[in-house]
Amino acid sequence: AEYMGAESSEKYLNKLTSLFSNVASNSGERAAFIAYAMAFPDGFLALIDTYDSLTSGVMNFLAVALALHDAGYKALGVRLDSGDLAYQSVEVYNAMLKVGQHFNLPYFSNFSIVASNDINEDILYSLKEQNHKINCYGIGTNLVTCQSQPALGCVFKLVEVNNIPCIKLSQEVHKITFPGRKKIYRLFGGDGNAILDLICKDTQDEIKEGNKILCRDPITASKRAYCEPTRVEPLLSQVWGENGRSYERKSLLEVRNYVVESLKVLRIDVRRKLHPTPYKVSFSDAMYNFFQDIWLETAPIGQLN
Repeated sequence: AEYMGAESSEKYLNKLTSLFSNVASNSGERAAFIAYAMAFPDGFLALIDTYDSLTSGVMNFLAVALALHDAGYKALGVRLDSGDLAYQSVEVYNAMLKVGQHFNLPYFSNFSIVASNDINEDILYSLKEQNHKINCYGIGTNLVTCQSQPALGCVFKLVEVNNIPCIKLSQEVHKITFPGRKKIYRLFGGDGNAILDLICKDTQDEIKEGNKILCRDPITASKRAYCEPTRVEPLLSQVWGENGRSYERKSLLEVRNYVVESLKVLRIDVRRKLHPTPYKVSFSDAMYNFFQDIWLETAPIGQLN
């Protein structure tokens, strides 16, 4: 216990003062760290932003960690809970590395640097771009509910009844359903990236690589383009048939791996977090004409007075 007391930590703090020019250690914080380390010598992970993370918190942590080492224990690391997390993590890591080299304690460079403070996916993206030194995150508030997508709306809509295609109309175009049974393909370009997904009528011939295909926007007639894919991947698989489930259930890990691999074929501008390029989903020419015919047949004709 004497090695973890105020005297031992004070001795190391004085040595740290000669290594760093910006030490402004708070004695009350250091006393709390000492008490914590004495109570949990195998679990000392200090919250260092109570006063100042860089001039006080990390210095007090390192002083107590050195005292712990003399007593035969190893500290775990620090937690940052406010301020510029990326910048502070780099400075904290550099201080740990410098002290570890000075006292010949290589494991100091492997201390945990935990970041918390309302961490969400936007903050994670931002931190990744800043070359931080954080190696652990404390995520609580945003763990269960994703702020950008708090709910996933999924609705089953009938597209065919007794072999007769049907459509749901709406004044909101994005809510109009696409009638009939379909085939869906992903078309790839020569660079290996996905160009678009193509929705076809179920009765159409199979889409094959190398063929010139007219791809049409489902709603806007003037939006159309030819595509000659170098690879074609069918996307639809039956999961439920007349005799129940017809698709082998995948494990959570298999589903995750499939999603990760699927995302890799999208261009970077489609996957970027800020202002992504919309991924194209098109109709074949036959599907476009079929959809428009049923839409016009079903939509009521208004009366102007």
